[in-house]
Amino acid sequence: MLPIGTYKAGPNVPIGNMTIALPRPFGQRYAFVVVGIVFLSLLAAAGLRATPGVLIVPLEQAFGWSRGMISSAAAAGIFLYGMVGPFAAAVMQRFGIKRTLIGALALMSLSTGSSYFMTEPWQLVLSWGVFSGLGSGCVTAVLGAAVVNRWFMTNRGLMMGLLTASTATGTLIFLPGLAAIAEFGGWQYVVLAVALFMAFLIPFVLWLLPEQPVDIGLTPYGAPDGYVAPAAAAKRNPVTAALDGLIQAMLRRDFWLLAGTFFVCGFTTNGLVGTHMISLCSDHGMPEVQAAGLLAMMGVFDLIGTTASGWLTDRFDPRKLLFMYYGLRGLSLIYLPYADFSFYGLSIFAVFYGLDWIATVPPTLRLTNECFGDQEAPVVFGWILASHQIGAASATFFAGMMRTIEGRYLEAFVIAGATGLVAAGMALFVGRGTKLQPVTA
Repeated sequence: MLPIGTYKAGPNVPIGNMTIALPRPFGQRYAFVVVGIVFLSLLAAAGLRATPGVLIVPLEQAFGWSRGMISSAAAAGIFLYGMVGPFAAAVMQRFGIKRTLIGALALMSLSTGSSYFMTEPWQLVLSWGVFSGLGSGCVTAVLGAAVVNRWFMTNRGLMMGLLTASTATGTLIFLPGLAAIAEFGGWQYVVLAVALFMAFLIPFVLWLLPEQPVDIGLTPYGAPDGYVAPAAAAKRNPVTAALDGLIQAMLRRDFWLLAGTFFVCGFTTNGLVGTHMISLCSDHGMPEVQAAGLLAMMGVFDLIGTTASGWLTDRFDPRKLLFMYYGLRGLSLIYLPYADFSFYGLSIFAVFYGLDWIATVPPTLRLTNECFGDQEAPVVFGWILASHQIGAASATFFAGMMRTIEGRYLEAFVIAGATGLVAAGMALFVGRGTKLQPVTA
């Protein structure tokens, strides 16, 4: 019998005096099934957070609500989506990944579905801001990292890259269909479609997502023969650990540089373009479905750009990569309001911008590891991710207010582009004097 706290993988898994045998197909490759389920969940949560971009114009027409007010509800959801992330691990540790994911999907389904009956602005804030933000905040990169660490011994970088890309791709890939639903059926059918898709995923998570490999008699993918899972680490209050990590990180200049640049990343991506691109195109006479198609195109090229960025990060100085990414993004946003708003003219912007959408993530993660070490980096990166969502929420609110006050988006996009140029300069000072070690596969 194995000592308490260690489990040896095989067809029969001894736990204390009990033997559990829950075989699944594919052997160790079942880890890819798990990644597939989590990929879809992350995709759905990101798509939910992008849905207000489709709802802005229909809600404005249906209720006469200003874009500033509607954007405030979306900003509240994005803010909570980011701030819940660092604490989501606490819920996962206590209740398990599966229960946390099912609860989050159920909350997102109920909150968005309930908005079908809304008639007042505060109901929009409560459904699409507060409750959907809390639910989607549990389905972020924190979830992806937890699953990858449990299910993979090798290929972790590749798997995490794919899961990271899903969060931005989901922001964009669902928008054409949702825009078509809004155009032909109204905003009510959009919220019902989102609610039903969240509910649709729940039985698949329940059926296909074991808590960990040992529960089905497996070892992590790539584990050597005879692998024995280590005893569970002593439990520490993860909320306390997250707050302590934040306090310690705030004493370091590198944290403020990384958090500041990632704030700009959120400010110039899903907060601005993800939420307001359709409205901007609508102001220039482009139909919503075509504008959403541009965002979907960005989502496709985002997968390519993020994968390529991970490859480049392994081979070049990540500070120089961030300088290039933020600089080019800033210039493109300054140019966009002056562009030819034909579908073909904007397609060039969509391809270029899509490649750069979240290409900043791999070099930012590597710099975090190099500056703070492997033990501190996960918590610190969680707070850096939170700064990204604060930036996104700020851009969502700011652009909506500028559109309400000025009657156009010009100032919002030019200012966002200027922040990209500032972030490019900041990136060069991260880890200054620190020798970055080459990353091994």
